[in-house]
Amino acid sequence: MFEKEANGLDLLRKHCTLTIPQVIKHGSYDDQQYLLLEWLEKGSPGKYMWENFGADLATLHKQGQPYFGNNENNYIGSLQQVNTRYDEWHSFYTECRITPLVKNLFDEGSLSFKDMQTASAFCNHLKNLFPSEPAALLHGDLWAGNYLITSSGDPAIYDPAAYFGHREMDIGMTKLFGGFDQRFYNAYNEIYPLEKDWKKRLQITQLYPLLVHSVLFGGHYISTAREIIKQFA
Repeated sequence: MFEKEANGLDLLRKHCTLTIPQVIKHGSYDDQQYLLLEWLEKGSPGKYMWENFGADLATLHKQGQPYFGNNENNYIGSLQQVNTRYDEWHSFYTECRITPLVKNLFDEGSLSFKDMQTASAFCNHLKNLFPSEPAALLHGDLWAGNYLITSSGDPAIYDPAAYFGHREMDIGMTKLFGGFDQRFYNAYNEIYPLEKDWKKRLQITQLYPLLVHSVLFGGHYISTAREIIKQFA
């Protein structure tokens, strides 16, 4: 798992102007994995921290990628994340994100057969719900717990679940648990404006992390995911 995280950090660093901790070493010792990263000292946000954060993420997303997926599978939290290559976003989102987790929840008894059918109908509509855009390199797990303000007042990101996907996935994740200022979104839109009705698609982009949380934690995450699937099926 730490090897895949290190690869994600290195991949982002090649394409991103945001501060990303250097990978010093990773491996295993006495049956324990480890990942040693550069230390980043925490500080207070600079005057234009949010503007710089949004602009840097937009610049990352604006670099079109040749396919959806990645050259290897990795992890989101403790769950394996499948990154089989696809040419179309709706196919990737269906086969590598929604279907495996819905099946997982069905197998453990958290979702019914009817829920599975509804999820299939939902996936059949995805092609008409997302605007056609080139794949973008995504952080993949961009919530408030995966960035910090460094001593220079600039944002740094870490703990990625990186892959090439639809950029609205990163935006949806920033909105799921809060913690991002409106200036972040304003600056993003100045560099790489989001397509029409992106706010209406937020729940669709948030379905994947909600399904991840459903598998890991259960509870209300399952009912929330079920309602999103029903709403857009």
